[in-house]
Amino acid sequence: MAMRTEKDVLGEKEVPADAYYGIQSVRAMENFPISGLRMHSRMVEAIVLVKKAAAMVNTDVGLLKPEISRVITVAADVVLAGKLRDQFVVDVYQMGAGTSFNMNVNEVLANLAIELLGGQKGDYAMVHPHDHVNMSQSTNDVFPTAMRMAARLLLAELLPVLNDLKTAMTEKAEEFDDILKSGRTHLQDAVPIRLGQEFSAYAATIGKCQERIAAAARSLEELGIGGSASGTGLNTHPQYRARLLEYLRAWTGIEWATAPDMREAMQSNLPIAETSSALRLLALELIRICNDLRLLASGPTTGFAEIVLPAVQPGSSIMPGKVNPSMAEMLNMVCFQVIGNDLTVSMAVQAGQLELNVMMPVMAYNLHQSIEILTNALRVFIDRCVGGIIADADRCRRYAESSMALAAALNISLGYARAAEVVKRAVRERKTIIEVVRDEKLLTEAQIAQILDPVKLTEPGLPGKPDTSR
Repeated sequence: MAMRTEKDVLGEKEVPADAYYGIQSVRAMENFPISGLRMHSRMVEAIVLVKKAAAMVNTDVGLLKPEISRVITVAADVVLAGKLRDQFVVDVYQMGAGTSFNMNVNEVLANLAIELLGGQKGDYAMVHPHDHVNMSQSTNDVFPTAMRMAARLLLAELLPVLNDLKTAMTEKAEEFDDILKSGRTHLQDAVPIRLGQEFSAYAATIGKCQERIAAAARSLEELGIGGSASGTGLNTHPQYRARLLEYLRAWTGIEWATAPDMREAMQSNLPIAETSSALRLLALELIRICNDLRLLASGPTTGFAEIVLPAVQPGSSIMPGKVNPSMAEMLNMVCFQVIGNDLTVSMAVQAGQLELNVMMPVMAYNLHQSIEILTNALRVFIDRCVGGIIADADRCRRYAESSMALAAALNISLGYARAAEVVKRAVRERKTIIEVVRDEKLLTEAQIAQILDPVKLTEPGLPGKPDTSR
């Protein structure tokens, strides 16, 4: 392999001649052969957007020659178009704060810019990774800025999918609104409920999670770019921060805001923790909903079997014809990963010391992965599961009408103790509540129809009493 020699403050090192990365990236590859994992593509795009904006602002204020700014900008656009992604070679687990990743980006943009000027890679006298690409910047303000931007851009993809999930659940709620079923608490029979009411509650939960994530997205829009090394703005032009955000707003359509206190924006990763926490809460609710769907679909002959989930693939290598709730199982596993990622983010967020939190690379990777896998998982869950759920209305109603919990409707007319005796006899003799009430002539047929109508028991009211609310 042809090599070129580059030099940094630690000495010289050989770099592959055709590589756009440089000596500091090579050192990072040698020092951190840890996981083979790389920063998310949105993180690459976010930091490149910052570099592009910085080059343009530094030219606007007279600090960077226009011809150098031009080639850095063109180089940035090449990367933003999806090219040279294999040149971002630094492992997720790297030196603190993301310095290795930041320099990897600086070197790639510098070497591509050098080529655009007709030079050879590594000729940093033409375009320098530090002096030109990294002008007015420090890893300490660039990395947290890019981390927040990447998360916000990824949330722009997740939030519409969450809305689609809420809509899908709402549509099922409407479709199943007239299907009577037995409620269950403690996994025991409870008073009747309509299947549509269960799905309506799922939609409401998703809506609440969506609101929390949207709030977290807004907190990510506050950026500390321009703080440079310690949040003091050293080596930046007075107009740098405001002008850079103007470019970022124009390119992304997001109303990025300047952090009121640049020190706070560098010391604290509260918006990252807030976002990860909101995703964790979503994951917890999704697990619960998936578990409900799996339970309601259990069977088909020895379980609840009140609903049928779409069959997406065979469920067993040994049991012919077996079909599993595969999409719900997949979403469960994704949610477990998100919860684990949140713990990692939490530990990293609390590890900040004085002017900097050096654990940002691991929090960035975990947060960005959580958003991406939730987005992808929910897309297919909606399409391949929720949209195709069907209900066994007859089975649902049979359970509702045979439930011992119908006795709760007798509390007002017979009292709790007498109603409990009805339940005990019904269980002992394997009869329904209505059959026992008839046998013991506790109510007339008209009263039975009025008080023990399962459909009426799914709405507020006093069984057997007239509605005086109107």
